[in-house]
Amino acid sequence: MPTIFWLAPIAAVIALISARLFFNRMAACPDGTERMIEIGGHIRDGAMAYLRQQYSVLLKVFVICVVVFSVMAYGFRWQNPWLPLTFACGGLFSALAGYLGMCTATLAAPKTAAAAREGLPQALRVAFRSGAVMGLVVVGFGLLNVAAWIWIIGHFTPDAGDGRYWITVTTSALTFGMGASLQALFARVGGGIFTKAADVGADLVGKVEAGIPEDDPRNPATIADNVGDNVGDVAGMGADLFESFCGSILAAAALGATSFLGDPVMQAKAVVAPLAISGVGVLISIVGIFFVRTREGASQKDLLRSLSFGIDLTGFLVLIASWFVLNAIGIANLWGTWGAVAVGLVTGTVIGKTTEYFTSASFKPTRGIALSAEDGTANAIISGVSVGMISTAVPVIAVVAGTVLAFLFASGFDLQALNSGLYGVAIAAVGMLSTLGITLASDAYGPIADNAGGNAEMSGLAPEVRERTDALDSLGNTTAATGKGFAIGSAALTALALLASYFEVVRGEVIKSGAETITLRGGTEIAISTASLPDLLEAFNVTLLNPLLIGGILLGAMIAFVFSGLTTQAVGRVAGLMVEEVRRQFRETEGILQGTAEPDYARCVAISTSGAQREMIFPAVLAVAAPVLVGILMGVAGVVGLLVGGLSSGFVLAVFLANSGGAWDNAKKYIEEGHHGGKGSRAHAASVIGDTVGDPFKDTSGPSLNILIKLMSSVAIVTAGITIALKLVG
Repeated sequence: MPTIFWLAPIAAVIALISARLFFNRMAACPDGTERMIEIGGHIRDGAMAYLRQQYSVLLKVFVICVVVFSVMAYGFRWQNPWLPLTFACGGLFSALAGYLGMCTATLAAPKTAAAAREGLPQALRVAFRSGAVMGLVVVGFGLLNVAAWIWIIGHFTPDAGDGRYWITVTTSALTFGMGASLQALFARVGGGIFTKAADVGADLVGKVEAGIPEDDPRNPATIADNVGDNVGDVAGMGADLFESFCGSILAAAALGATSFLGDPVMQAKAVVAPLAISGVGVLISIVGIFFVRTREGASQKDLLRSLSFGIDLTGFLVLIASWFVLNAIGIANLWGTWGAVAVGLVTGTVIGKTTEYFTSASFKPTRGIALSAEDGTANAIISGVSVGMISTAVPVIAVVAGTVLAFLFASGFDLQALNSGLYGVAIAAVGMLSTLGITLASDAYGPIADNAGGNAEMSGLAPEVRERTDALDSLGNTTAATGKGFAIGSAALTALALLASYFEVVRGEVIKSGAETITLRGGTEIAISTASLPDLLEAFNVTLLNPLLIGGILLGAMIAFVFSGLTTQAVGRVAGLMVEEVRRQFRETEGILQGTAEPDYARCVAISTSGAQREMIFPAVLAVAAPVLVGILMGVAGVVGLLVGGLSSGFVLAVFLANSGGAWDNAKKYIEEGHHGGKGSRAHAASVIGDTVGDPFKDTSGPSLNILIKLMSSVAIVTAGITIALKLVG
């Protein structure tokens, strides 16, 4: 193992120590008034009650999966023997990262509101550095786990001398990703259903029907709404990006081992390179966090500039440092590999800036939605849908350009050098996620600022405090949308790398089954151990002329839409229950609207919790079952088609949903600032409906799609043995 390998676990430990220090500093900040502490306690209790319920469901699911995987691995030998352990570990640390992030967020929200009484800079500092705890915990746990599993599996894997040692190690470590992906899907879907059901219920009855302000303590759903911000946008996003971060590193390591088959020394260097780049990115992200600051009275553009400066500086420093790291490793094609890292960083930046443009109230698209709301709800909906559709163009072009350029740089501009080129694509995904420590901090900061505004409103703080928290909240909507775009973009590159890794796993499963050769078209037989990727594609008939591949593509595209429909529909069903509950409380307890009686907040939290747990099961089953069934019924070609169809349609659909929802949300806030008639106007009523439609788009279905893309890839990799053993066709 090259010495620079140890940079990864060392950086991971430093990240976790830094997260603890940021947490301690936040915990030492003033709590505010007794009322602020009381409200913060309600939200924290509700969030923890939800997590306990969700984790109890997940525990049962994971125990069943581990038992099944153990039988398949040790009884039938259809699975990698490491799978039961790595799967459980992936789920555990994904859940732990989300739990720690949410503990921090629920503690930080009232402290951010208290800091806002002093000024905007103080509030931004508390909120952002509390969000940094989430970012650093995710990258710390992720990098530490990846490094540990590669070392552990490598230690217990004998070297047969056939050049496949590093391939065996890295493809075995890939199984860690499935546990993380499955937990992330539950966290994203369940959290998204919870938060948006509460949000829709609070808005439709409280703001539209009763005419009371957002986060008014008289609204029974307001505590559930604030709880939802944490379970969806903190725990859910943390779990989502945890598996993206780990998946990108593991896929790059596996492809690196494949690219240099026959050269164990260079294989080891190619495996370590993504770990080292991520380690440098983690360390520089910690530095970048300290450069995010602002001044009193800052505008939205000023606040955006503050966050962008910290993120852009981090990316620039990572770009420089990665060259020195790759040079120290002695990687082959130094400039080409470094170029792939640069492409990943630039692609992520382009996606982030595009998302910012289409969702921030500082720019024309969102302001156009606000203007169209003057003509009524229908125009506001039409305008938001069109903005979301148009916003897909630049991210898709950026990912296409990034994929092609990364491939060309890493392959030396040789389109026939598939393994080297695909390694470059995987390295680009690692480059994009190398700044995750600070990027996720800017995302997790959003719900903290949102909760701080709710706390300020419910605690009756001075109007200028709410103005400051609203400024941070509006910025948080943009950073959340940017974070979702970043997660979706990284999912596209990571899924492509996982798709390439799938063929190495298939090769290993065929070898394990006892076969020594594969048959090409024309009847030629070649040794499978030395077959090239084009040979594997030919042997398994992965061609557009194969109807199984075409059928798989159509199925994958369909699943992305059905999955989105199921999750959006789930929000509607649970939101309907929430609306009825809020109406019931207003109807049966007259003192609520007069402020003389306290609503039953716990009942609304319970409705969202039970509804989310019930509704998240079927979408998760669909994501897991699809690759298994397609593999059995349609073979390798069908699975490849499924993954390609899911990636292409899911990526574009996710961008559309996330950006349209973010634009509707900020258009509403722009009107509430006094534009186009302000609160109570026709435009405001229309924008509230638009925001309500966009809620499940941006916080449930959209962000869940990027997990769907990667989970189907992970399941396909893990169940490749079943596909080879039981396939009926192909």
